[in-house]
Amino acid sequence: MIAIIDYGVGNLYSLSSSLKFLGLDCRISNKKEDLQRADKIVLPGVGAFGDAMKKLVETGLADTVREQAQRKPLLGICLGMQLLFERSLEYGEHEGLSLIKGVVSPLAADIRAGLKVPHMGWNRLEIVKDDPIFKYFRNGESVYYVHSFYAKDCAESTLGVSEYDIKVTGLVRSGYVYGSQFHPEKSGAAGLRLLRAFAEI
Repeated sequence: MIAIIDYGVGNLYSLSSSLKFLGLDCRISNKKEDLQRADKIVLPGVGAFGDAMKKLVETGLADTVREQAQRKPLLGICLGMQLLFERSLEYGEHEGLSLIKGVVSPLAADIRAGLKVPHMGWNRLEIVKDDPIFKYFRNGESVYYVHSFYAKDCAESTLGVSEYDIKVTGLVRSGYVYGSQFHPEKSGAAGLRLLRAFAEI
């Protein structure tokens, strides 16, 4: 069973619908026991880093996520990926889950003036490091992004990048922990194939 964490800031319906379309058993839950029983965990997220991290801590799920990430595959999506890092510079400075080394920074500070932020739309994903999550994915396939912040100082964990004036970190891995800045559940057939591969890891 794949547990989708419900902590009040995730786009849960489209994600659960995608997993069910693939024939995968999934459950949306905010219960520690369900995360412990699950074979894999997905951490979604939309909105502001600080608010999301606060909700994870207040619900008691932050420690459970850290604990379970040491023994089973975990996938963070969009803001959920950003929460996996050590800290974020979104509207101040906030501590993350520290499951992956690196910092989440504003895109606008690193790209040329005039480019739209948020970075929204389809971009090719360049594979920079082979991994089982790319089992059904071809280098250069397009995936769908919606974000204003991105992970940096994380070269050792980076699996894939997309070009948006700079190399935007698209997919990362550290141990059992994966992070996807783009939305696989909104990335058509290519995104579904990434989710299928994650389910098989």
